[in-house]
Amino acid sequence: MTEEHLVRPIDVNGINKAAGEYYHLVYNNVFGVRSCSLRLTNVYGPRQLMRHNRQGFIGWFIRLAVEDREIQLFGDGSQRRDFVYVDDAVDAFLRAGASDACNGEVFNVGGSGPVSLGELATLLVEVAGTGRVRFVDWPAERRAIDIGDFYADSSKFKRAVGWSGRVALRDGLTRTVAYYRDHLSEYIDAPLDAPAEAP
Repeated sequence: MTEEHLVRPIDVNGINKAAGEYYHLVYNNVFGVRSCSLRLTNVYGPRQLMRHNRQGFIGWFIRLAVEDREIQLFGDGSQRRDFVYVDDAVDAFLRAGASDACNGEVFNVGGSGPVSLGELATLLVEVAGTGRVRFVDWPAERRAIDIGDFYADSSKFKRAVGWSGRVALRDGLTRTVAYYRDHLSEYIDAPLDAPAEAP
């Protein structure tokens, strides 16, 4: 997808993102408050939320792998996405903030290329040495908001500020798994298989 593709959100989260983007562009274009929009794809890495699966699937997948649990993929896992390591995302923000060429513009910030969710989960389990993958039928409520394949063309941003992602997916997953093996208790209340405390 390029920045020119139609923005047509299919859930409340997407509507909020689109509204936020337009607010920032109005403040740049009308009120002179320097801003731009970076459309990040699936950012992952140390310190991301993984307590639940409501804000991004990759953090949840990482937690399941680290806890040696099952990663469930809907359908055949062929849906394609791209992934950006957190250090590369931070670099993108710093470059955008330091360049007037970005003011009032919209940029994709994506990974190096499409990866199917099946490939991602298999690689994650391989890197972690724990976890497993199982394909399950689509729940109707999830199918209704599935976006299908989505991966970004970041060439506009690369031309504007010289950015490119430097951390390959395998390396990024390796770093992330190692981080959570050392710090998991700081990010979750209890392992998923721990008994709940009585009220």
